[in-house]
Amino acid sequence: MRLKDKVAIITGAGRGIGQATAIKFTREGAKVVVCDIRQDWIDETVKLCQEAGGTAMGQIADVRDMKSLEALVNATVGKWGRIDCLVNNAGIVADAQLKNMTEDQFDRVIEINLKGVYNCTRAVVNQMIAQQSGVILNSSSIVGLYGNFGQTNYAASKFAVIGMVKTWARELGRKGIRANAVCPGFISTPILGSIPDKVIHALEERVPMGRLGKPEEIANTFAFLASDEASYITGAVLEVSGGLTL
Repeated sequence: MRLKDKVAIITGAGRGIGQATAIKFTREGAKVVVCDIRQDWIDETVKLCQEAGGTAMGQIADVRDMKSLEALVNATVGKWGRIDCLVNNAGIVADAQLKNMTEDQFDRVIEINLKGVYNCTRAVVNQMIAQQSGVILNSSSIVGLYGNFGQTNYAASKFAVIGMVKTWARELGRKGIRANAVCPGFISTPILGSIPDKVIHALEERVPMGRLGKPEEIANTFAFLASDEASYITGAVLEVSGGLTL
């Protein structure tokens, strides 16, 4: 098991890619802290992790609230003594064309997708520095590489978390800490649930592999980057999109 006995915090782990990542990490031997804003989502993921034979605990935390994140870190270190990996996965969308986008739509996406990533990483970094080891993984997007119609706010947030990863790789490498970003393409998650079937079909036709990605395929990527197999990879931005942008 490539993550045996490593301790990982995964934000936005109640659904979608975060949930799949929590399950994958526990199957690989990690002790996982399932973090989200709803207890019922957390309980479901913890149950799935345990059913997969893994070890997990749940913790409600709001990535906008440093006090709740400090409680998250304290609970994790109190139970398992260390933090080996942080997966910054929590995020939202609030799409609109620039001419129609409200200030609230812009601010909410930036607050969660960008400031939330900063907050979570700031909360864990001193523990990782004390350990002289750790892995920080940011969930970006192909939208964070190429932009997308109607997603000024989302694109800005996902571009920015790539910039933070590259900065952290420079700052923290000599302290034994790696930082990388994963850029998923179109992935079949609840966030696509409101999109009509004909639009989904059109998206699939744009992908050279002819289908949407699976959450498990992003989870597999996170697991590799969190493992010692990726010990010389830092500051990397890995696109996982079925070739969408070719």
